[in-house]
Amino acid sequence: MRDYHDFLKEVLISEAALRKRVAELGEEISRDYEHQELLLICILRGGVMFLTDLMRHIRVPHAVEFMAVSSYGVGRRETSGQARITLDLNTNIRDHHVLLVEDIIDSGRTLASVLDLLSTRKPKSLEVCTLLDKSERREVEVPIKYCGFKIPDKFVFGYGLDLDEYYRNLPFIGVVDLDKYNKEMGTV
Repeated sequence: MRDYHDFLKEVLISEAALRKRVAELGEEISRDYEHQELLLICILRGGVMFLTDLMRHIRVPHAVEFMAVSSYGVGRRETSGQARITLDLNTNIRDHHVLLVEDIIDSGRTLASVLDLLSTRKPKSLEVCTLLDKSERREVEVPIKYCGFKIPDKFVFGYGLDLDEYYRNLPFIGVVDLDKYNKEMGTV
């Protein structure tokens, strides 16, 4: 893989802005769930960096669970619209306050499928916290209680979001120059 500088169009959200907003979200969640236990469910893999930073700012007792849901695949730039659970929960969520932690919501199709599935398991409450909301691409409305940033319809990567499974480790969220990236990868 090439150095990300070769196809980084712009830094959309800086490391400092991410840190500040994640801390604010943690405070808001802590207030809302005061005197309650919380189960955070992270959608793998993109949500991991966001989850770990967010957890540090949540003061209420909370447990963590993971799900893996596939709707993209390597080389795909848009969701297929069909969510496939590739890793399910190990915890029974019945009568738990559940907060689903996502990296990005665009069409809403994948998240709607996950919410439908989880709601059948009878949690006490089920809410969504997303780092990024790309609402311009919304095809299915989903309830978002906590949102880090609303972003335009740009292809983003970094801070957990991948570009063909790479670059999740970047401390900021950048925009991909797809023309340069495709040229670098020989897919033009």
